[in-house]
Amino acid sequence: MSGDCSTHTAIARVPRHVAIVMDGNGRWATRRGLPRTAGHREGVKAVRRTVEHCARLGVGALTLFAFSSENWRRPQGEVTLLMSLFLTTLRSETRRLMENNVRLRCIGDRSAFSEKLQRSITQAERETTQCTGLDLVIAVNYGGRWDIAQAARQLAEQVARGLLSPEEIDADLFGRHASLADLPEPDLFIRTGGDHRVSNFLLWQLAYTELFFSEQLWPDFDQASLEEAFADFARRQRRFGRTAEQLSGKVDA
Repeated sequence: MSGDCSTHTAIARVPRHVAIVMDGNGRWATRRGLPRTAGHREGVKAVRRTVEHCARLGVGALTLFAFSSENWRRPQGEVTLLMSLFLTTLRSETRRLMENNVRLRCIGDRSAFSEKLQRSITQAERETTQCTGLDLVIAVNYGGRWDIAQAARQLAEQVARGLLSPEEIDADLFGRHASLADLPEPDLFIRTGGDHRVSNFLLWQLAYTELFFSEQLWPDFDQASLEEAFADFARRQRRFGRTAEQLSGKVDA
C-alpha cells in the first residue's frame, strides 16, 4: 500500500464504518469489448485502492460485498472465475494487509465453498488477527436475509435449550447475534454502477446508514470517487429519530 496522506485534511468528517456494494465489473468489461472476467480482475485493483485510501483516511472498518448468496445464479464459468480470483487474491494480498496493519475477516455461509477456499479464508483471517488498524470485512456467499435468519436460529436454539426466554429477546440482543456485532453499524453505504438498491446487503445493520449511489462502474471507482462520497456524507445531518432543533441545542433533547 502506498500513496501520500495529503487528502486527509480535506475530509471534514470521516465515517467510522463504510459498506460498499461493488457493482459494474461486468458492464465495465462489456463496454470495452472484453470478457466479463476482465472486469472482475480490474475490480480487484479498485478494491486495493479503496482499502489503501480508507486506511490512510482513518476509516475504522470497511465492509465489501464481494459475492452474494444470489450470485450462484450467474453463468457457471463466471462463478468459477470469481471463486478462483478470490482464492488467488487472498493469497497475494494477505502479506500486504499484515504489513499495513489491516485485519481481514469474512462473513457469510462458507459451507458452499471448496475446502481449499475455506482453508485459505481461515488462514488469512488467522494471519491478520493481531492487526489493529482498519477492519476489512469481505462478505462472501452472504445475504442480509440469511444473516437475520441465522441470528434468529441461534436465539431459537437458546430458547429451546432453556437458556433464554422469548421475553428477553429484543433488538439489542438480536443484533448481538447478527454479523458484525462487534463493529459499529455502517455510517455510510456506497453502491457503484448506477443502481439504487441495497440488494440484500446488511439489511439489519443499515437501519440508520447514510446511502450514497455512484454512477461510476466499480473498476473506475478511485480515490477521488471515495472522497466525493465522504464529502457528501460530511454534509449530512444524522438525526437518528431526533429533530434538527434538538441536535442544534435549540430545544431540549
